[in-house]
Amino acid sequence: MVRLYNLHPFGSQRVVPCEREPARFCCGRDVLFVAGTAASCRVEAFALGDQGRCEPLGSFATLGPVLRMAHSQAGDYLVTIEEKSKATFLRAYVNWRCMSAGSSRVCVRMVGHKMEESYSETLKEQMSIVEMPLSDPPLCISCCPVSGDLLVGCKNKLVMFCLKYLVINQNLTVLDFERSLILHIDNLIPAEVAFCARHIAVTTELDVLILKLELVQQSADRTEQCAHSVSTLEKPVDGGVKDEGPSTLTSQLELDEFIICQKPVELLGEESKLCEIPVTLESTELPTEDTKCFQVQYLLFRRFTPDQSPFGFCEDTKLHSLQLLPVFRTGSPVAAHEETENEKELLSLFCFFSLPHVGYLYSVGKLVELISTYQYSEKSEQAVLTPQFLHVITSEKLQCFTVRCSAAAARDEDPYIDTTVKACPPVTLDVCTLRMQLFIGPRAICHFKNHIILLTKADTEDITERRKPTRRMLSRKADSIKSRTNSESEPGWNLYIINTVSTIQLYREMVDYSRTYENVKTESCIHLLSEAHLLVRAAIMYPSFLKSDEKEELLTAFRESCAFLGDCYSRFDTKDYHLALPYYRMSGLSMTEVLKRLVSEGDEIQTYERGLVFYLTHSLNEDLNEELSKESANKVLQIFCVADPVQLPHILCSPCMTNVCPLTAVKYLQKVEKMMPSVVLTLTKAFMALKMGDLMMYEHEMDSYKETVLACGFIGQPKLLRQRKEGIVIPTEFAVYLKEMQPGLLVAATVALHENSKIELEEADTFFKMLCSNGENTVPQLLVDFWEALLVVCSQEEILQELLLRLTSQYVWRISTQELPETKPLKTTEDLINSCSHFGLIFPWVTSIMSLSSPSDKGYHEDISKLQSLLCSQSIDITSVLPVLEPLMEAGNVGLAIRVLCRTRLGKYEEAIEQLLEKRPDVAVSYAQHELKDDSRAVWWNKLLPELCKRARLTGNDCPVLISSLKETLSLVAMELELRDFLSLLPEDGTAAFFLPHLLQCSQRKLLT
Repeated sequence: MVRLYNLHPFGSQRVVPCEREPARFCCGRDVLFVAGTAASCRVEAFALGDQGRCEPLGSFATLGPVLRMAHSQAGDYLVTIEEKSKATFLRAYVNWRCMSAGSSRVCVRMVGHKMEESYSETLKEQMSIVEMPLSDPPLCISCCPVSGDLLVGCKNKLVMFCLKYLVINQNLTVLDFERSLILHIDNLIPAEVAFCARHIAVTTELDVLILKLELVQQSADRTEQCAHSVSTLEKPVDGGVKDEGPSTLTSQLELDEFIICQKPVELLGEESKLCEIPVTLESTELPTEDTKCFQVQYLLFRRFTPDQSPFGFCEDTKLHSLQLLPVFRTGSPVAAHEETENEKELLSLFCFFSLPHVGYLYSVGKLVELISTYQYSEKSEQAVLTPQFLHVITSEKLQCFTVRCSAAAARDEDPYIDTTVKACPPVTLDVCTLRMQLFIGPRAICHFKNHIILLTKADTEDITERRKPTRRMLSRKADSIKSRTNSESEPGWNLYIINTVSTIQLYREMVDYSRTYENVKTESCIHLLSEAHLLVRAAIMYPSFLKSDEKEELLTAFRESCAFLGDCYSRFDTKDYHLALPYYRMSGLSMTEVLKRLVSEGDEIQTYERGLVFYLTHSLNEDLNEELSKESANKVLQIFCVADPVQLPHILCSPCMTNVCPLTAVKYLQKVEKMMPSVVLTLTKAFMALKMGDLMMYEHEMDSYKETVLACGFIGQPKLLRQRKEGIVIPTEFAVYLKEMQPGLLVAATVALHENSKIELEEADTFFKMLCSNGENTVPQLLVDFWEALLVVCSQEEILQELLLRLTSQYVWRISTQELPETKPLKTTEDLINSCSHFGLIFPWVTSIMSLSSPSDKGYHEDISKLQSLLCSQSIDITSVLPVLEPLMEAGNVGLAIRVLCRTRLGKYEEAIEQLLEKRPDVAVSYAQHELKDDSRAVWWNKLLPELCKRARLTGNDCPVLISSLKETLSLVAMELELRDFLSLLPEDGTAAFFLPHLLQCSQRKLLT
């Protein structure tokens, strides 16, 4: 579908003062080349300036009539196909600008001809004509806008010439060409070729083929082999489209006298290999270390059939206007001269070609796809594609269509552009005609920057018609139209330079035009504003944008267009209402500014569309730094009460709504509660009650549910407890009040948030530290309570070990520094042991050790017991906490218990027994009875018994504890070992009499069992 708008993309026009009738023309960087008809055999050059000013630069003779011509920006050379004596010649005109300086010296040489030393001083002041002989007549040409390489189309082949820069001396560099590659294509007579960044497009009368030359990595020893190799593609698979060559079709016409039309075909990407058009590469450049080896990648093949109509067969159906349009990465600098051309980074590439009544625009960069189809109102003569427009000429009109190149390129540059942060109008947006400008006999067209060059040739009877005042070319800027004053200067042709209006001017007109559709056709309004947005986006994507005088004006227009689109998606009921959010974000408008644009003052009853609600919901739910005024916040309340009352509790918790009137908020919440009561709504009302200082209302709301339900209610809206400002977690007034009055509920709620991935462990640390106003390195008791409570429910091993390590560190720090917690812990050791498997029962021998603790340990009994309980469990990784426990290792009985616990957990039972015998021998047997089991049972007789005997002998009867422990040990060992093994353990120092009564008793007991 093509939309029609009556805009004015064309401004003033000027007539090019050609001395001879134009036949061909093309544009360069800042120059227009015009080749005369067959009688003149000359090319005139004109300098193009601002507002279409055109000044003659000079002219030079050609070998014969020019059939084709093209200019290369890289190298600034003009290449032509000329005819003389029924033969065609390919020539490149280098250093042609010296002709405008008055020099008449011309050097004609063959391509690759070595420069003679005698020319070295004069080459600067003369034009060089480089003749490039070919084995077959050249049919069409194209210059690469990036590299300056030349592609020549001949029958069944394409020949590529590389642009070379030859350094004659430090002050002189001349251009030359080297025939580097031949693409042999069977049964193909090219009508047009296009060449850009190793992409090749070629058309016949009804076929389009797009290829890409891919570099093949070659090792150094294969350079010579690569230079002379012929790379032939594999034969296409069976079932592909059979290509009927021109010779085959001709023979069929001669023999059968009727036309066989093949089926239309479109093959994209990998499928285009099925076209059965084999391409063979032949490298012709001399092998060097820098020799490049290529292979062919098929991108697109399309075959059309002649148009059929009720009036019969149309013989004029032919493709025309083949063009490759590159789009470079945003901000890439435009090359100031040839040597920097390669610095431009290609972002996207587009291919355009046209039939008489329809044009096709494809993206052939990262993804090969059809972007737009252009339906013409009448038969087209020629078309030219620019990043912003498609200009088409018919028999009497110049038409301007919009294009989607900037939309596709924006997505190539940023694949994630269609998000809640950024957006761009779709590539599939309907194209539109901005203008149909009448001209008499348009024949050819080309484009240069913001100028269109148009050649018109009118029939004799049309000349008088043209003079009538009713047939004015352009009404705008009529004073700049240069008219001819005598009859001799008014033949049936004219070459016009039509100045297109600036991007900003056309953008303003589009915006003004869109307002006529605001209340009538919302879809058309959005479409026009999208067109305006893409127009500005395309201008911003020009490589020269960063150096443009309109840079700031274009950026302002870009943001303004985003704001207009945001307004549309907010005000209108459209399926794409969600786009209001990204467009408003790109506009840079604040929420306050958006509200002023959309919401009427004092309007209490209003319908609010989904787009506005979507934008406000997302904006308020994110952690923005903007605080709405009281009036704006209350207006937001009204909007949500009307449009989406369920969201009211969540909206009120946003940091942006800090200044909201709590009384008004409660009034709206009470309305919602009658329809949809919820825990989150109750908590929000309690929050508002605190803001008002109404504690009775607060208590009433909090008593509506049990504490466990309230804790889970915070999961539905964590911002009731904590908010973020500039990335920092900040407790709310609600959290501050709970900390003082209901710390258990606060801790339970925070645990619930963590377990539901609403708050991270580090965030919780910051939250409690800020809440308790402790230093950054100080851990408040409420945070320890949180860790302990989280340990009860935590199931993730990584977090579990982190919590165990943190708690251990905190207990050790308090015990070692004798620092009491600032608030009473929420849970005792007994509570934790009963509710959490990670807190183990404290071993009896540990209790025995601690029974003789010093009075100074009494104040830290809870932390000591919690630490011992952790070490008594099987959850903690003892190796990870050893460095943390180091400060307590020498702290009396506490240190002894910890040392023995650590050695026990590490399986070092003998070292543990030595520690106990050294410090607390009375606990040794109790420890052994509890710990020395199963695989460690042998420690009884291998370690404990010998040590007790040794220490008892040394102390004598002065240590009854050792004697008692020895007796208990002997009783167990005698029951476990055979009599002979037991006897072998007795000391041989004459003290056997001590053991004899006990030995007899144990032996009798053994026999009885």
